[in-house]
Amino acid sequence: MTIDTKDMLNSILTSISRIDYVKPEDIPNIDLYMDQVTTFMEEQLCSAKRREEDKVLTKTMINNYAKNNLLPPPVKKKYSREHILVMIFIYYFKNILSIKDIETMLNPITERYFDNGKDFNMTSIYEEICRLEKSRIDALQKDVAKSYHHAMSRFPDAPSEERDYLQFFAFICSLSFDVYIKKQIIEKLLDQLPEEKQGKKKK
Repeated sequence: MTIDTKDMLNSILTSISRIDYVKPEDIPNIDLYMDQVTTFMEEQLCSAKRREEDKVLTKTMINNYAKNNLLPPPVKKKYSREHILVMIFIYYFKNILSIKDIETMLNPITERYFDNGKDFNMTSIYEEICRLEKSRIDALQKDVAKSYHHAMSRFPDAPSEERDYLQFFAFICSLSFDVYIKKQIIEKLLDQLPEEKQGKKKK
């Protein structure tokens, strides 16, 4: 099995360099109905989808987020800019964390800063987090490239016709190990969060 790993790595690094975020100023200034929210999210986050047929957000998802206390309720069936910002956080978190963990993490934020009428609000938090993540892209590219080169040095004694797939497998395992360890760290941090910092539990 032949795998063009160099092209694969270049494609990965290029995609990392293009990572961007939904800017608050791109969100409509008016409150949106659910259909408008799903359309907006689909347009803005389509590049993050793995497959073209995948859905970024559905009505069922939004209803489940509200039911599980992840999302403040809409006002007269309309969702504000801050609702959309919370949904964007949920979109990324749900790929690695349980609904319960997302609730634990987001509740203190939404209770204190969602629609608080102050200058420091959900938008302020979202923008600062996005700046933090953008600042890490160069380091992430270097880390992925390092994992790749380490993996390509594995299995020197394997049969030549099998070596490229085994090295590809080693690369996947290396990246997966990073995700596994970081997920473990996140879960331990959330488990140690004092109960009073987890926000009020909604019934």
